[in-house]
Amino acid sequence: MLGLMQDWPLTVDKIIDHAKNWHGGREVVTRSVEGPIVRTTYAEIHGRAKRVSTALKAWGIKPGDRVATLAWNTARHIETWYGVMGIGAVCHTLNPRLFPEQLIYIINHAEDRIIFVDLTFVPLLEAILAHCPTVERVVVMTDEWTMPATKLPQAECYEHVLSESHEDCVWGDFDENTACGLCYTSGTTGNPKGVLYSHRSNFLHTLMGLQSTVLGATPSEVILPVVPMFHANAWGIAFGGPGAGSKLVMPGAKMDGQSIYELLEEEKVTFSAAVPTVWQGLLGYMKENSLKLSTVKRVLIGGSAVPESLIRIFHDDYGVDVVQGWGMTETSPIGTLSNLPPELLAKPYDEQLKWRIKQGTPPLGVELKLKNYGGQDMPHDGHTYGRLM
Repeated sequence: MLGLMQDWPLTVDKIIDHAKNWHGGREVVTRSVEGPIVRTTYAEIHGRAKRVSTALKAWGIKPGDRVATLAWNTARHIETWYGVMGIGAVCHTLNPRLFPEQLIYIINHAEDRIIFVDLTFVPLLEAILAHCPTVERVVVMTDEWTMPATKLPQAECYEHVLSESHEDCVWGDFDENTACGLCYTSGTTGNPKGVLYSHRSNFLHTLMGLQSTVLGATPSEVILPVVPMFHANAWGIAFGGPGAGSKLVMPGAKMDGQSIYELLEEEKVTFSAAVPTVWQGLLGYMKENSLKLSTVKRVLIGGSAVPESLIRIFHDDYGVDVVQGWGMTETSPIGTLSNLPPELLAKPYDEQLKWRIKQGTPPLGVELKLKNYGGQDMPHDGHTYGRLM
């Protein structure tokens, strides 16, 4: 017997619909690639994403087609992200930190038809695009004032494309298991391997991320995702932020300590996520200039093991709680988080630190097990090694 509750396909366009309908005036702030701080809202992002969708359909993009981005964390990237996914196409986020030959490989392997590119990466794309025969068109994510003279074939100006488009476009008219996003992981032997997310998997990951023991985002939160959208979906924040109605602060191309500090303070950020090297740069800048953090309450650190010294400095010098996370591109990416269990909350900090330097435990939605090389289950006792499944 099946239940009688209304069926509601879990497609990610519903996330940005929710943000527009119930948090439409919430700000999304970007340090633009061109330089100035740009302010928009979820309602404006929603409308512009619809314009992206309409343009894509006019260019012949169909459900299942791959559309790539080579871009930083900006409002335009979010618009493109939802504009691509909303019509059932696959958003392939390209990692500009890969070697050129790796980028050529993954563009060809994915058979990307269109690439949206930030100004920063136009020279990189110019150098490799002749080796990418499936790419039919390039959209440079800028306005007509800063549109470069480029050798890229069929180059379009993003803002001009949107000005010629319209918002009359239906989203989500497809199965929730439709492919949604594509990331290639370099954590492998040989060429990077593609990880193909579905709408359902990303929606479920978003719901998991909104748990208080994960991102714990709320409408009162101000989130700075320093981790790039091409790094495993910005650890889910590009979905979780709109899903919670949180204010987003997008750092653009500038990841140095001073630039990050300015955004943290000027936008009153409460939560941020980045790899250890970013935080080390920030802490070095603050120490050198005798600065403090006024609103940041917690930071999520992942991508590599977090040094104990980093956790201690955040706590002792700035009163910031560090949550260490572990995951993989293949897990969307959250796998475990080092939130303190309640029995440790009243313990001295040195005792808590023994837990905080670990990768933690999985949230609801993630199941882990250990097996030895013979395929037998191994205990989760904190000592036994095995193959993580």
